Amino acid sequence: IASHRIVSITYNSLPYYQHECEKEEHFNMSMIYDEYGRPFIILKEQQAKSRVKGLEATKSNIIAARSISAIVRTSLGPKGMDKILVSADGDVTITNDGATIMDRMEVNHQVAKLLVELSQSQDDEIGDGTTGVVVLAGALLEQAEKLLDRGIHPVRIAEGFEKAATIATEKLKNIADVVPFSADNLDPLITTAMTTLSSKIVNVDKRKMAEIAVNAVVGVADLERKDVNFDMIRMEGKPGGTLEDTELVNGIIIDKDISHPQMSKEIKDAKMCILTCPFEPPKPKTKHKLDISSREAYEKLYEQEQEYFKTMVKQVKDSGANLVICQWGFDDEANHLLLQNGLSAVRWVGGVEIEHIAIATGGRIVPRFSELSEEKLGRAGIVREIAFGNTKERMLVIEDCANSNAVTVLVRGGNKMIVEEAKRSLHDAMCVVRNLIKDNRVVYGGGAAEIACSLAVSAYAETVVGVDQFAIRAFADALDDIPMALAENSGLDPIHELAAAKSRQMKEGNPLIGLELNSPANEHGNRASNMKDTGVFETLVGKQEQISLATQVVKMILKVDDVITMGQYQ
Repeated sequence: IASHRIVSITYNSLPYYQHECEKEEHFNMSMIYDEYGRPFIILKEQQAKSRVKGLEATKSNIIAARSISAIVRTSLGPKGMDKILVSADGDVTITNDGATIMDRMEVNHQVAKLLVELSQSQDDEIGDGTTGVVVLAGALLEQAEKLLDRGIHPVRIAEGFEKAATIATEKLKNIADVVPFSADNLDPLITTAMTTLSSKIVNVDKRKMAEIAVNAVVGVADLERKDVNFDMIRMEGKPGGTLEDTELVNGIIIDKDISHPQMSKEIKDAKMCILTCPFEPPKPKTKHKLDISSREAYEKLYEQEQEYFKTMVKQVKDSGANLVICQWGFDDEANHLLLQNGLSAVRWVGGVEIEHIAIATGGRIVPRFSELSEEKLGRAGIVREIAFGNTKERMLVIEDCANSNAVTVLVRGGNKMIVEEAKRSLHDAMCVVRNLIKDNRVVYGGGAAEIACSLAVSAYAETVVGVDQFAIRAFADALDDIPMALAENSGLDPIHELAAAKSRQMKEGNPLIGLELNSPANEHGNRASNMKDTGVFETLVGKQEQISLATQVVKMILKVDDVITMGQYQ
């Protein structure tokens, strides 16, 4: 046995070794007997760790990473399929968002985790294209595996991919169009957001959803500085109703209600004090014990508590506030006193919501009642409570805030899963709109940009001498995998559709020809058409980031030639 050492023992020491072998901590050894009944101990060698080296390690890593890529490949494009992800707790998520799928999967392989992080990087930096970047990385690894089988060194493959990626990103810059937009002309932004939403669950209402996403981003954007503060956009979801009921509110929505049923449910010209202190008598910080032995002592304590409550309410009233927003709860006594004094109140408002309300209304967060004053109050045109259907579900809407650049998207849907997926879809669309405000250059979708880059990289490969030429050609073939996946997921012949689009690009010299998958076939029996006329846009920065991130991860995987898992045995 190659990874074991056989030790002969004498009969005198047999009882000791039998006892040692039976011990749980000595599972590294086992005892056998030969045909004469003589005992032998087999000891596992310490050097026999789980170790994969050289080309075997590289191929093993490629197979692991490609298996992850294959999972999300079917989710790419407008006709991509959704995945159901069930957590250990039984929570169900239905999505076709690449970053969400990768994040919710339990991946143990060390290299496969790199693709999960790749998708997360794309999501953090761009917000869209999380599926495409993983599919592209998988295609590059597939091509790399073929080159390894030909005997090409992994470093030469990595260097060839790096050169090809530089050519591809330069080609994207050359074919990019600038889309002019302004606060009065938001159509280019809406068209680009609609492209992002085409592959999402909300694609039935993609026009309305795109308008909501654009208006939300423009509402908080500084177009002169090309800056967007995403902290000022809140997203709230409430199951019930349909996706068409989703609306954009110029203000703040919080999932709370007015604390007393008899308090006013609509406060106009609201002046709110925002409290982070509890509406109750102070408690000693240390352990204490209070003994009440007489009625007089109890009444004195009761009067003292009442005095505390009255002082608190008076301080609120004197500041000029007509609405109390409190981070902590308060008991029925305080609630009743607030009602008697004509003050509406909201309790148990979370810390993040408190901060948003303070920013939007121009108020100051007050930690003590003694610090309340009129200049610290937040102001809003109207605060109202809204109810949903015939349930007791209620939410609070704060509109016409003093700092009016705070917006909230209220997402409705048939169930919680649809609401959550709609929120993720809108987030992707908002990220694309933000990217377009920062850099208003676009490339065209439907695989048009990838085909144009593939042709440019192939042409460059003709000028390269040596082994690198193989890797550069392989990079061009990997880029073709994106339009092929789009066609395949739409139930079409991928080779036929790719060949049609590619031949038209070469004949016409037009880098705008891609696959229009939402329309019937043209007179030639394929879907190749001009993506500019169709209105399928993608941001230039998003596409460039996809290519550069995918290439970097593939280079990292190719340069690993030894995997040592410590503490394990073969």
